[in-house]
Amino acid sequence: MKFTDGYWRKRDGFAVLHPAQLHDTESDGATLTAYAAAKKVHSRSDTLDAPIITIRCEAPAPDVIRVTIGHFLGGVAKGPNFALNRVEHPVTIAEHEITSGSLTARFNPGDEWGLDFLAEGKRLTGSGWKGMGIVDTADAHYVHEQLDLGVGEAVYGLGERFGPFVKNGQSIDIWNEDGGTSSEQAYKNVPFYLTNKGYGVLVDHPGRVSFEVASEMVSRTQFSVAGQTLSYLVIYGPTPAEVLRKYTALTGRAALPPAWSFGLWLTTSFTTPYDEETVTQFVDGMAARDLPLSVFHFDTFWMREFHWCDFEWDPRIFPDPAGMLKRLSGRGLRTCLWINPYIAQRSSMFEEGRANGYLVRRPNGDVWQWDRWQAGMGLVDFTNPAAVSWFAGKLRNLVEMGVDAFKSDFGERIPTDVVWFDGSDPERMHNYYTQLYNQVVFDVLRETRGEGEAVLFARSATVGGQQFPVHWGGDNSATYESMAESLRGGLSLMSSGFGFWSHDIGGFEGRPDPAVFKRWIAFGMLSSHSRLHGNHSYRVPWLFDEESVEVLRKFTHLKYALMPYLYGAARRAHEDGLPVMRPMIVGFPGDPAVTHLDRQYLLGGDLLVAPVFSSSGQVTYYVPAGRWTHYLTGEVVVGPGWVTETHGFDSVPLLVRPGAVLPIGNRHDRPDYDYRDGITLRLYEPAEGSTTVVVGDSTFTVTRDGTATRVERSGADLPWRVEIAGGPSADLAAGDSEWVTG
Repeated sequence: MKFTDGYWRKRDGFAVLHPAQLHDTESDGATLTAYAAAKKVHSRSDTLDAPIITIRCEAPAPDVIRVTIGHFLGGVAKGPNFALNRVEHPVTIAEHEITSGSLTARFNPGDEWGLDFLAEGKRLTGSGWKGMGIVDTADAHYVHEQLDLGVGEAVYGLGERFGPFVKNGQSIDIWNEDGGTSSEQAYKNVPFYLTNKGYGVLVDHPGRVSFEVASEMVSRTQFSVAGQTLSYLVIYGPTPAEVLRKYTALTGRAALPPAWSFGLWLTTSFTTPYDEETVTQFVDGMAARDLPLSVFHFDTFWMREFHWCDFEWDPRIFPDPAGMLKRLSGRGLRTCLWINPYIAQRSSMFEEGRANGYLVRRPNGDVWQWDRWQAGMGLVDFTNPAAVSWFAGKLRNLVEMGVDAFKSDFGERIPTDVVWFDGSDPERMHNYYTQLYNQVVFDVLRETRGEGEAVLFARSATVGGQQFPVHWGGDNSATYESMAESLRGGLSLMSSGFGFWSHDIGGFEGRPDPAVFKRWIAFGMLSSHSRLHGNHSYRVPWLFDEESVEVLRKFTHLKYALMPYLYGAARRAHEDGLPVMRPMIVGFPGDPAVTHLDRQYLLGGDLLVAPVFSSSGQVTYYVPAGRWTHYLTGEVVVGPGWVTETHGFDSVPLLVRPGAVLPIGNRHDRPDYDYRDGITLRLYEPAEGSTTVVVGDSTFTVTRDGTATRVERSGADLPWRVEIAGGPSADLAAGDSEWVTG
């Protein structure tokens, strides 16, 4: 939201108070509170009719400082609120400044107002002249803050956004919408950004937050909320990876998805006709073509039309759902069901929910309803513990029947003209609803399937949603352009603290040209999670051409062989908050060439992926410094520099970082196997010093000393293999624990 008319004037109808001068500060030992006059105070008479702005600073965790700006502080606080994890640690408060770890917030005690954030003796950012503002209009109040952007400073994050990866120059509202992947709207809005200058900012407001990123004042990032207070947290890195680690420590880290979930998912597609015979034909067809499936997903019409969501199988199509699930399980498949939190009026659950107060109501007591998805549908009120138990019980019945996972669709179309059971503010609940929804579903799976076995395929999210993986990119289209916008959305989400992400291979809307489908397969199988899904048409590869079958086979086998490496990256996301798919800025923060890269990414820490976005196969990508090796061919590319190549449908730029020790499995028929048994350690351009790789309970230590390379293993007593890419190799027996080559 913009408040100014150019640099000098305010927009018509806006009256704004800005801090003009620090009056004084006070501390209780844990917080520092500053009182700023809205005009210069030269004498006692200047304090009359002079509003003050209160700025409270505290340190919830090391290297994190929260700032709360307030005008009138007598309002009633309403939820919901983001759940943030506090860490007890030493905090130093001196006159006009507070220090947490390496981060200091310092108020300027002079005549000119200013709040600076400093780390290790350098200024990161700050709020200067007219940065903070208390805004009055005829019918609303707002608070805004502006933080300085330096020359060359780039802003990333703010959720899953499909426009330019670098957010500078954009106006962005944090407001969940069901808007597809080709507009300024987003399913997953996160009021958190990080910059290439070594810090991040979380605006602690679950409702609408309006960002002007170098767009209203081009040298600042502005954010504003409705009301009388605004709270934000500055998080010091100093690298983007460290910012993400500290941000996810605050807001929660992703659960570790089960290994089987990293395999290939096949769905019925959205509105296609299907029954058990169709499902069996698809499963048989995949098996006959050596296309190893991990999960089969039943979308939408496993339930009856006009009955979504009553969680009852359509008996006309699936007369024996329990038997069918058992038969699929007997073939080694997991199953997933589509759900959402909207209860159609024709569903038996609607009357049950209405009678018991489980559905969201209007202020006059009526159930809130509309026809925009299911006729007369209502919305489950997850602020009501009884409604949570009711909804969870329906899901629990399905899990007991044999279902392994849920696709928790929707959660964005949340009204604001309603009353919530717990009295939550409707504006704050609009974005936050998805957190309650996905947590209920995830908790059911965790409780019934066991710790480490829960996984979702969720669409909407907000701050903290990363705790309930996996999220997918929503309704894209079957074009190269949409493939690229999907990747931008994923990289933006990964910059917002999410560790796992997927997308509809081939695009959701429309039937992809075979060339688009084959190019998308490589991208999809080199993502953290991989799903074939569409809207009106099936996504089994033989319906496109036989080459699609071969391409899918190759990249599915490739992903399964890489599972020891990928699952290690998944553990890193779970334990440290680093995403499996990483923007290049996260891996190479000191390289200015990576600032705007949005058509390539790191898969884990050691693999560079550059999807091909053309039928010709031509792709241009950037290689950072060092001797990188093409995983598929063994060819070496020397960086830094730009590379242009042409790839067939069975190939993609997949480069291994110099110095990498890549653990490679010996199976390509499934993603969940004993990665230690027969594992290959492949060494790429071994570097001086030691590198440690952990696979299950096995630890491999690679030491390079001059011309000698030593590999030591501890843990499971199983056969293993060592290879130096382009050099010597050895097969080692179960009893061998060391290999040395000169």
